[in-house]
Amino acid sequence: MRVVAFRFASLRPASLSSHAHRRAIARLSSSRTSYNSHRRRSNSTLAAETPQASEPSTSLHVKPSHQQSPFSSQGTTALTPLQQYSKLVDSGALRTDKHQTRIIQRLQRLHDDLATYSPPPIPSSTPSLSLLSRLFSTGEGHTVTIPPEQVPKGLYLYGDVGTGKTMLMDLFYNTLPDEIKRKRRVHFHAFMIDVHKRIHEAKKHLGFDGGDPIPPVARDLASEAYVLCFDEFQVTDIADAMILRQLFEKLLSYGVVCVMTSNRHPDELYKNGIQRSSFIPCIELLKERFEVTDLDSGTDYRRIPRTLSHVYYDPISQDNRRELDKIWKAYTSDPSDPVVANRKLETWGRTLLVPESTSTIAKFRFTDLCGKPLSAADYLEITRNFGTIFLVDVPKMGLDKKDLARRFITFVDACYESKVKLLALSEVPIFKVFADDPNAKEGEISAHMRSIMDDLGLSSDVVGASSMFTGEEELFAFARCCSRLVQMGSKDWAETAGVR
Repeated sequence: MRVVAFRFASLRPASLSSHAHRRAIARLSSSRTSYNSHRRRSNSTLAAETPQASEPSTSLHVKPSHQQSPFSSQGTTALTPLQQYSKLVDSGALRTDKHQTRIIQRLQRLHDDLATYSPPPIPSSTPSLSLLSRLFSTGEGHTVTIPPEQVPKGLYLYGDVGTGKTMLMDLFYNTLPDEIKRKRRVHFHAFMIDVHKRIHEAKKHLGFDGGDPIPPVARDLASEAYVLCFDEFQVTDIADAMILRQLFEKLLSYGVVCVMTSNRHPDELYKNGIQRSSFIPCIELLKERFEVTDLDSGTDYRRIPRTLSHVYYDPISQDNRRELDKIWKAYTSDPSDPVVANRKLETWGRTLLVPESTSTIAKFRFTDLCGKPLSAADYLEITRNFGTIFLVDVPKMGLDKKDLARRFITFVDACYESKVKLLALSEVPIFKVFADDPNAKEGEISAHMRSIMDDLGLSSDVVGASSMFTGEEELFAFARCCSRLVQMGSKDWAETAGVR
């Protein structure tokens, strides 16, 4: 997975001929979309490239060679964030500017604080208790509280899509001192799945009246990592909102230092959510214990031109089906790794069947993935196992297929976060599968939808217009999915994704 984000405002398009720099550009835009009232209306943040159907498929590589990104940690662990930034400037990958320097200096401050920080020992349960009791005991005698002034202040970095937040988090995380062994960088969606699993296990052992499961979960998390980096922090449902308030209180009391990126200012989190008043203390905690920094530098890197690769095919015709089958056979031609039917994946105690797959490449029909009640955890497990996925028979989705659309959006998000190479055959251009009318004109879009699409820089000429998404979070999920499909169809993505 990737790390938390920011916008490097002065990348030079001229240097895109470098393969490593193309990877850097691809990673610069790996952040989720969220509507943020703190954003400037003029700041467009999603790409609006038009797919080029005439692009030849030769830009796809059956076995692409792995080339190191300039933001990789390999060989840079002795460098500080400022030194690594200077190295990237000297190499020509970046050009310095005042905004970048301001952000890097804040990361450097935290880096220096962590270099001399000694986290408090995490208490264990009373040795005389049973193993399960020691794992899940929540007695007051086993908690620890460290004064806030003794803990380095965390960073909360927020900004629009395309600000390069993930790349910035990569740079920070990969330059942490070697002495810091207890550290973790994780996408926030995957983190919450992990937290829910831990809470579920804790509840099973604690029993109905066995106590609160969150303190022991927080203790376990703190014992594993005292530096936590979260990519794309967001709160979308009441279950997470209620957990996060207490979880962060406990983590910070154990001396855990967090760095997180988000599309929203803390005040905008869980806006209009059910029982949001109960989440307000968590927002105040974030503003008190974190340095809240806006990453908006005014440059949208998703508008840097990229040549689109021919990985999406439409309409669903025999010619296009044969073309995609040719690519599938080329990708799966290794006799030492033959195609297996109905490969089994285990997730959350359930078995998922993959219709056709090698050890790294899978092929699904749309109904296999989105026509069944699969969750984000299922899609993450699929994309964790397969670096390249073929998806065929993607239909145009209207109001009568809203559930399918939501699952497809979740699947695309999982592909994006796992850097999966996606090849698809769809009824209409993949960017317009949610469109009520593929030829919709701007005047036919609702005022609210047009406002959001304009703010995100998403053109209706590219993705069409959809009335199936009405809520603010739904609209942004729709916009993010369309933007990511555009990026995942680029030549840069095709040449660097899918490596396992």
